[in-house]
Amino acid sequence: METFPDLGSLTDQELKDLIAEMENEELEVSYRRRLLHGKIDILRAELVSRLRHKDESGELLISGADVQRLTDILSGTYPPPGALPPELMDDQTHKAG
Repeated sequence: METFPDLGSLTDQELKDLIAEMENEELEVSYRRRLLHGKIDILRAELVSRLRHKDESGELLISGADVQRLTDILSGTYPPPGALPPELMDDQTHKAG
């Protein structure tokens, strides 16, 4: 993370330039966030479609393992996603589909 400059030592132009730079960065982050939200919406729609299909075919929508994993997550005993080894993340990702 960048350190914040000593504002008192900046000229008016440097301050204006810094504001413009931060505004541009904010626009980039906002754009990225909107893209991510769009992708999340598409993924959720696909998941809902799959769950509806499973429901119609008589398959179980939620297994006991899903309930246990959710219980672990909510109780704080399941490691955060970034803490899981990649091979476990891949395994969990494939199970969700």
